[in-house]
Amino acid sequence: MTATVAAPVTAQPSRLRAALRTFGSFFRRAPFSAFWGVVAALIVAMAVAAPVIAPYPPLKSDFRAMQKPPDEKHWFGTDQIGRDTLSRVIYGSQTSLTVALGAVLFGTTVGALWGLACGYFGGRFDMVSQRVIEFLQSFPDLILAMAIAMALGGGLATVIVAIAITRIPFGGRVIRSVVLSLKEMQYVEAARGIGASHKRLMFRHILPQCVAPYLILATTHLGVAIVIEASLGFLGVGIPPPMPTWGNMLADSLNAGLVPPWWLVLFPGLAITVTVLAFNLLGDGIRDLLDPRLRGSV
Repeated sequence: MTATVAAPVTAQPSRLRAALRTFGSFFRRAPFSAFWGVVAALIVAMAVAAPVIAPYPPLKSDFRAMQKPPDEKHWFGTDQIGRDTLSRVIYGSQTSLTVALGAVLFGTTVGALWGLACGYFGGRFDMVSQRVIEFLQSFPDLILAMAIAMALGGGLATVIVAIAITRIPFGGRVIRSVVLSLKEMQYVEAARGIGASHKRLMFRHILPQCVAPYLILATTHLGVAIVIEASLGFLGVGIPPPMPTWGNMLADSLNAGLVPPWWLVLFPGLAITVTVLAFNLLGDGIRDLLDPRLRGSV
């Protein structure tokens, strides 16, 4: 009786190894974007660990050190009532990133689903939807967000909704254009020919192909959402004090005098600039990685 020797089974690479390989490829192909991706990850980590790494509570006042420039005790100086600027910048990242992430995820997701329905069904529904999207896009993002925030009142949830509404048209337009090309593909026609339902065609065959443009939209719009949130806070229609955000920190600096102390303007403004730059360049790198037409480009 001849014994049968089983062929060795090749072990499938683990998900962790595949993820590390993807990150390694990203670093090799786009080192500049990868560097700013690391910066963005550090900023997110700082926001998550704000209660641990902040040297002082953000609302604690030291009346013996009011409006002091940076020194060994307060590295970023203090504001006009003695609050540590470094601690407020760290806690401000928590608030600003929460608003930006919530607004982008909510607005881009709603816009993507709307664009999916418009591109798939077409007809009168698509025509009416495009006119609504054009109406929303006719307003500047900041003006539209300000009007919504003033109508709904101040607060964290209000600011998230106001910024999210400004992100809906972009997600709807981009995903609609992708769906218009995908629904004519042969595999979609084959699935339709064997009797697949509209729900299955949309969510099983078309929607997974929209993940790449969705991720690109989400990462690139994070920077825009941070700027809008900071602008709303600076204009006084965003998240009200005493909750620190980078925008209302800049607004508070105007109360320190006709010419604000440089450290009250520099550090919150630098935080906004670096964060927006990091997410924008990370989004460019993700676009280069996921777009087949840009693969192999320098």
